[in-house]
Amino acid sequence: MAHPVDVHVGRKLKQIRTLRRFSQTDVAQRLGLSFQQIQKYEIGSNRIAASRLFELAQIFDISPAYFFDGLYDDTNGGDKQADPGMEIVSALAAIQDETVKSRIVTFIEDISGLTVARQG
Repeated sequence: MAHPVDVHVGRKLKQIRTLRRFSQTDVAQRLGLSFQQIQKYEIGSNRIAASRLFELAQIFDISPAYFFDGLYDDTNGGDKQADPGMEIVSALAAIQDETVKSRIVTFIEDISGLTVARQG
C-alpha cells in the first residue's frame, strides 16, 4: 500500500505536469526515465527521491516545496474532500484535442490574469 505522502507528492506532480502541458513522456525524457516510471510516481506506488524532486522542480520552474503544499490537509485524518483544482486538472488532461485544450487554458489565463507556462 502506498504511503499517503507518496500519493500526495504524486498528485502534485501530475497537477503541475498537466498544468504545464507536459506529457508523461516529456517529463520522462528530461529525466532519462520511462513514462511508466512517471506513472508510478504519479499514483504514489514509487517514491520520488529528494534529488529527483529537485530535478522535477527545476523542470517546472517551481520550488521543491510545491510538492508538499497541502500535505497536512491530505494527512490530517479528517474526511478527505475532493480537491476541485485537481479535478479540473484531471478533466483538462483527459481532453484529447490539443486545440480545444489550448483554448480552455487561454480562457482560464484570460479570466485569472495568470499565465500558464507552456512546454518549450
